[in-house]
Parts: sequence; C-alpha cells; structure tokens
Amino acid sequence: MPEMPEVQGLVDFLSARASGRTITKVTVANIAALKTYDPPIDALTGAVIGGARRWGKFVDLETDAGIHLIFHLAKAGWLRWYDKVPATVIRPGKTPIALRVRLDDDAGFDLTEAGTKKSLAVYAARSPKDVPGIARLGPDPLADDFTRGALADLLAGRRTQIKGVLRDQSIIGGIGNAYSDEILHAARMSPYALAAGLDDAEVDRLYEAMRATLTDAVAAATGKPPADLKDAKRRGMAVHGRRGEACPVCGDEVRSVFFADNSLEYCPTCQTGGKLLADRRLSRLLK
Repeated sequence: MPEMPEVQGLVDFLSARASGRTITKVTVANIAALKTYDPPIDALTGAVIGGARRWGKFVDLETDAGIHLIFHLAKAGWLRWYDKVPATVIRPGKTPIALRVRLDDDAGFDLTEAGTKKSLAVYAARSPKDVPGIARLGPDPLADDFTRGALADLLAGRRTQIKGVLRDQSIIGGIGNAYSDEILHAARMSPYALAAGLDDAEVDRLYEAMRATLTDAVAAATGKPPADLKDAKRRGMAVHGRRGEACPVCGDEVRSVFFADNSLEYCPTCQTGGKLLADRRLSRLLK
C-alpha cells in the first residue's frame, strides 16, 4: 500500500509535471472507484491544475475551476504517468485502469489497481474537507507542530496496541502497515505494547523513530518518477516484507505475524526481548 513517503513522492512529481497544465479529458473506467457525483467529474475538463498536495495518503490536485481531483490509492492502486497518453480505447471491466487523465500537452496519467478487491477511490470535490477520509484525518507526523508533546497527548489513555495506533488515520495521518513496522523497529518497541503504557523514554524513542524514519523515506522518494517509487520503498525497508531475512541491526531473523489480510514484521531481539509473538490466527497474543 502506498503510504506517506510514496504519496509525497507522487505529489512532488505531479506538482512539477502537471501544474499549469489544462485537463482535456477525464475517463472513468471503473465507475465504482468514483465516490462523488456533485460536482460531476466532467467539470474538470478544461480546468487548469494549480498544484498538488498531500492529505495523509490522499493526493489532491487543485484546479482553477474550484474543483479538486482527489484520489486514494488504497492497498493495490498506483499512478502510471505518460509523457504521451496512449491513444488506445479503455474498455471498462477489461483493464486494471480505474481513471485516465489527459492533459493539454498530451501527457497524463492512469490510476490503476491490481487484484480483484477494488478499493481505489476517486473524488471530485469543491473542498478537500468534503472527502470523509480527509475530514477525519489526524495530524501529519511530519508537520512542524507535531511535537513530542503532541504525540504523548495522542497516546495518553489509549489502551490499544501501538501498532494499531500508528495505523489509525484518525489518530495520525499517513502511516500504514509498512512504515509502522519500520518505526517500531527503529524505536526498539513491540508492536503489541499498549500506547497508554509507554513511559517517557519510550515515547521519546517512538517520536524520534517516527520523525527520522518518515523524513528519510520522504527524502528517498523525492525526485523519483512514479515507476521507481515502489522499488525505492522496498529497498529502504529494514524489517517490513523481509520475513526470514537477517535484521540489519542485530542479525536475528525477521519474523512475521499474520492477520486476515496482511501481516506485520518485527525483530525479536530488537523489539521483544527475544520473545516470539504468537500468530493471532492461532493463539492469544504475547506482549
């Protein structure tokens, strides 16, 4: 799933390549991906893109028509950029393409989604706050006002596992499964630690790990075209997606815990005092 760093990379790319361009055509290939009807998506035709910005994991293209083209790539979505958009006709139901945007210089992009479970979402909105997922977003963890104290306030009283807190977009916006694994590994913290139970030193480590991990990942994504962002993400991971490999810090074997539709990865030596976390599908979780 694209998370904050990759989404920021897409925003930076679109800001550089699409700002000032006129949208000449928007083609919806998967009607289920379009979540709004007022204003109509066709109202973007003829609009000039003023710039791009990120809201959590949402990409927002603002136009001079007073309409925003906003999209969330969900678990299996991506953006495919073209310097010259193909002339082939999109056949709904026969392609992974959900949306195609053509610009006045013949460049443009497709929003694509792999797999059978379709969750990619597209919105035409007068304001970003009209999009429910943006309206409920928690603070951005790289914002200047997201201080160590702000994090401590968010954690206070939450008797839920820290892994879930980091992934909850209404608490902190932009972090998903992959970077929560990376942050917790850098913080030397069990994914099952209770948020409310963290002491001051643990909150310090978590805050520092969050800011450093995300800052480094955003820097790694900066300047890369969309086609290169996924590989850059994978190369930067210490534990996520590396089950069975050696932890780059201590050399222990990276382990996984599997859930219904995803998994988490961690290092027992770095994060759990050498204890293996029980598979949630089979037995009670270990702390």
